[in-house]
Amino acid sequence: MGPSLIFDKSTLQSLNLDEAMWFDNFFLCNITPLFYIETLADLEKEVRAGRTPEQVVGNLAIKTPDASSKCNVHHRQLLSGELFYGEEIEMAHGRPIISGGQAMELGGKTGVIFQESPEEEAFHRWQRGEFLLLERMQAKLWRNALSNVNFEENYRLFQIFFPTGRPRALADVKRFVDFYTGVPDQESVLSFGLAMVGISEEGQKTVLDRWRKSGKSTIKDFVPYFTHVFSVDFFFNLAIAADLIGRGRPSHKIDLAYLYYLPFCTVFTSNDKLHADIVPFFLRDNQVFILGSELKADLARLDSYYNKNIPDEVKKRGVIHFAFYPPTDGSFLVSKLWDKFMSPHWREHKVELTPQSDSEMSKALLEEMRKFKEGAAPIPAEKRVHSDSVDHIILERRVYGQKGKWKRFPPEVLNRRKNEKGEREAIPADEQQ
Repeated sequence: MGPSLIFDKSTLQSLNLDEAMWFDNFFLCNITPLFYIETLADLEKEVRAGRTPEQVVGNLAIKTPDASSKCNVHHRQLLSGELFYGEEIEMAHGRPIISGGQAMELGGKTGVIFQESPEEEAFHRWQRGEFLLLERMQAKLWRNALSNVNFEENYRLFQIFFPTGRPRALADVKRFVDFYTGVPDQESVLSFGLAMVGISEEGQKTVLDRWRKSGKSTIKDFVPYFTHVFSVDFFFNLAIAADLIGRGRPSHKIDLAYLYYLPFCTVFTSNDKLHADIVPFFLRDNQVFILGSELKADLARLDSYYNKNIPDEVKKRGVIHFAFYPPTDGSFLVSKLWDKFMSPHWREHKVELTPQSDSEMSKALLEEMRKFKEGAAPIPAEKRVHSDSVDHIILERRVYGQKGKWKRFPPEVLNRRKNEKGEREAIPADEQQ
């Protein structure tokens, strides 16, 4: 785990497997639904250099973070919860918003168990070159829809906001967006924003009625996540109308949508020029934008550092044994990001403090988790449980034991498997790789 990070396809494509391993090791990667869709759409993309679309998608799926990653809830679901039900969307701390957890209770202790998400399951299949017919159809529909995107109409419509002349810089556009969302007539702003993000007329009436009953507060206080999404869309359309963003690239629509998830990370990384141009305008003080090429270079330095400085006998114990924290020496970008976003005391920790897989501490922890998982009873849905207040959070997932040249876990972990009873047992020596 590490700073929460959102990446786009351009960043992951640039990494080799060794770099992808360190990427996964030192960040809590927030995998957005956009990345899943963007990757899937490659099944309908023409591929050069003799590779099939299935090979391209499979290669990207293998690089996708699997150990320290979470799939974020779709922004439409978040908008619906906030607009129609008043659900509070946590945006201040840059944490992924995930779903699918079952609240459980055992012996006075509470916990949440998360099963593997459909997106995570799909990536595992794609790594093996297995694609469902439905996924292939979705890829084709997405590619066709993207080819039909046309910004010309919005280019003309949004010029009405420039009666005295077009903005000359993106910074001017952002200042106008901030001014507009804060004007006294908040009802008009809310109505306009709801229409822009695609809320139906009936839905608009429902939300406006809820807003009036709430005391007619500012939309930023009433629906802060909606305000963020609306501001992103409004900024984009104004920038196109001002000829500050080109309107000839349909893929801009995908690139823009990544910003809907910006509140749920502390680090955003991309090699995309549009992201580099507009993401900084929407960052909080506790967030940074990093070019994907800059991060890739640092991951390559980390790979070289560990390869040269870690003895082979230590490497065999797995990355988890010697790289629980990034290096405290040198000028690594990853270490600087840990300084900025992680506990200020992380540099004081020693690797020896990490529980080993066969230690008494580790055995006791695993046994407690096993008992909770097998014996806990579900908590009724009406009894809301916040993840910050529970005793246990269990995430079930499949993880590569080795990525690139690096073994991630010690032999006693790698050389185990589930038997017919679902119990883990040692693999016989003659079957071990």
